[in-house]
Amino acid sequence: MNIRLNGKKALVCGASQGIGKAIALEFARMRASVTITARDEKNLKLVLADMQKESAQDHTYIVSDFSKPSEAIVAVENEIFAGHHFDILINNTGGPAHGHLQNASIDDLKKAFDMHVIMSQLLAQIIIPSMKEKHFGRIINIISVGAKQPIEGLGVSNTIRGAMASWAKTLARELGDSGITVNNILPGYTKTMRLNNLIEINARNAGISFEEAEQVLIEKTPVGRLGLPEEIAYAAGFLASEFASFISGINLPVDGGFLSTL
Repeated sequence: MNIRLNGKKALVCGASQGIGKAIALEFARMRASVTITARDEKNLKLVLADMQKESAQDHTYIVSDFSKPSEAIVAVENEIFAGHHFDILINNTGGPAHGHLQNASIDDLKKAFDMHVIMSQLLAQIIIPSMKEKHFGRIINIISVGAKQPIEGLGVSNTIRGAMASWAKTLARELGDSGITVNNILPGYTKTMRLNNLIEINARNAGISFEEAEQVLIEKTPVGRLGLPEEIAYAAGFLASEFASFISGINLPVDGGFLSTL
C-alpha cells in the first residue's frame, strides 16, 4: 500500500516541535502541501526548511497563539482568503500544565478549553465549507490516552481531552455524508519536550533521578519503551489518506499498549 497525499493541502497546528513537527514532516514526505502554525516563529522557520528538504511542494507557516483564539483564527482566515483551502486539518496543541484537578483554577480550565475545544471549533468552521465542496476532508485531533484513562497528575488535561473526544465524535456524525472524516489519535507516553517536563516533575516530587522517573513510565507501557513522535505521524498519515475513507469517529490509541481499556 503506497500511501500518498499528492495534491492535498494540510494545516498542521502546534508544528514547531514534537508530534506536530513530526506530522508536518511526514506529510511533506507524502507529497502534501503543508502549512504549519505555532507561536514560535524561529522554530517554524526551521521546520519549514526541513519540510522543503523533504519535498518541493508549496509549504508555508503561520504564526499564531492559540491562547488567543480570536487573534489566532484571523491569521488562518487570511490564508483561506488568499485561496489556500485545506483538505486536512490536524488539531494539535500543547497540553495543559501538570497538576491535580482539585487545585486547578477556573482560568486554567478556561485557557485549556480555549486552546483546544474553541480553537478546534473555529478552525473547523472556516475549513469545512471547502471540504464539503470537494467532498473530501480529514480532521484529525491529536489528543491523549487521557481521554479514555485519566493520567495521574494531569487533571486539566484529562478533562479537556475528554471534551475533545466528544466534540470529534459529534462532528463525525454530523459530517458523515460529506466525504469528511473526523478522528482522534491518542498518543501514549511519547518522547517530546512536554513528556520530559512531566518526567522532571515526577522525579522531583518522588526524590528520584530523571532516568528512574522515566523508567517508571516505560514500565507502564507493555512494549517496554516510550513512543516516538514519528510513530504518531505514521498513524496521522494513514488517517489523512484515501485509504481511511471508511474510518470516522474513532479514538486510535498509539500507546504501546498502555491503555487498560478497549
